[in-house]
Amino acid sequence: MRGFELDPNIIYLNHAAVAPWPVATRDAVIAFASENARLGARDYPRWLAREQGLREKLRRLINAPAVDDIALLKSTSEGLSFIAYGLPWESGDNIVFPASEFPSNRVVWESLQNLGVEARPVDIDHSDQPELCLIEAMDENTRLLSCSSVQYSTGLRLNVEQLGEVCRQRDILFCVDAIQSLGARGFDVRAARADFVVADGHKWLLGAEGLALFYCSQALRGQLKLHEFGWHMLRNPGDFSSKDWEVADTAQRFECGSPNMLGVVALDASLELLFSVGLEYIENTVLSHSAHLLTELEKIPGLELQTPKEDARHAGIVNFRHLLLPAEHIYQAMMAAGIVCAARGGGVRLSPHYHTSEQQLDAALRWIHDFVSR
Repeated sequence: MRGFELDPNIIYLNHAAVAPWPVATRDAVIAFASENARLGARDYPRWLAREQGLREKLRRLINAPAVDDIALLKSTSEGLSFIAYGLPWESGDNIVFPASEFPSNRVVWESLQNLGVEARPVDIDHSDQPELCLIEAMDENTRLLSCSSVQYSTGLRLNVEQLGEVCRQRDILFCVDAIQSLGARGFDVRAARADFVVADGHKWLLGAEGLALFYCSQALRGQLKLHEFGWHMLRNPGDFSSKDWEVADTAQRFECGSPNMLGVVALDASLELLFSVGLEYIENTVLSHSAHLLTELEKIPGLELQTPKEDARHAGIVNFRHLLLPAEHIYQAMMAAGIVCAARGGGVRLSPHYHTSEQQLDAALRWIHDFVSR
């Protein structure tokens, strides 16, 4: 199965939640654990070299200007929190974001309301011009626009380049949660004109939970007030005896403590696989899978698509609902049948990756057809 050893009795359509590890990632983690058990941290400098290599892979993945722009954090939520509580807000500022965002990209902005900052959720799910809805919600007091490149529930893909251009013209900061893009579809931080990009590695990037990409533009790194301090975020982190210290100029300033080396090994191995397979090939395959699901699901009586069919409006997520049957009922039945999926946004969410076969997709479609027909 193209580098995977999934149980043949399941059809895995849940990469938008937590992805299965590739064989190469599993083997890399086992090898790392074995080395640690035998030798401890004897070869720690080599581990650090691998960590630096991962930063370069992530820089390449999003086309960041420099590896110094990349920090390795625990999660998407941690990166968003660094932004929310690092920026110098003024009472009356507002933050615009889609109302249907994943809680990580909603709660963090709402938590600032006690500072006099208005959280301004915008309904984009009932418009064929969602970008315009967000743009029209911004005014002279808007300090930040935050959005996911792909909405986690409906799979709606936003035109981040358009949003980024408007933000640049209006001097509004732009934050992109790219967790549902990276590994499934190309993302260019420079084309998007994003000031911040956050994305955990355990979905389409096929890594382990607990390690996330955090991009912060060079111009803004020094403007984010720090709230976490430790040895690893210093300019000279290996100089343990120095009593004078300075915070690193690079994005490592956001990493206060020891790195998650196990997560580094896993994500590095997964990215190595994705690059070797080819990002363009992966994107084309994922989009082909989505288009196939959208076309065939629409033919099943009683089903309604919640994901837009237009090529420019979706990525790897396909969400459908039944006009009569509760989504949770369909979801539970699919899980019991070995079709791993998710219940999201009032529907059933499917998210196949490049390694998912067409035969598996068709088997899942037949099962859905037969189930709802009964």
